[in-house]
Amino acid sequence: MRYAIVIEQTEGNFSAYVPDLPGCVATGATLTDVEREIREAIAFHLEGLRADGQPVPPAASRVEYVEVAA
Repeated sequence: MRYAIVIEQTEGNFSAYVPDLPGCVATGATLTDVEREIREAIAFHLEGLRADGQPVPPAASRVEYVEVAA
């Protein structure tokens, strides 16, 4: 399954979350780190949902970029 993620840069690291999986978050010192960590977080989150007998939410979020004059 392919989920959209949002990565944000903070003062000291990067954080990521999955809009379709509330509560599924990760942090990392670098982009590579946070991407690896969010993959692991997604797998862990889905495993927990299945173990609890909960449905796995479909990947429904879309990501688009728009250009605007700044």
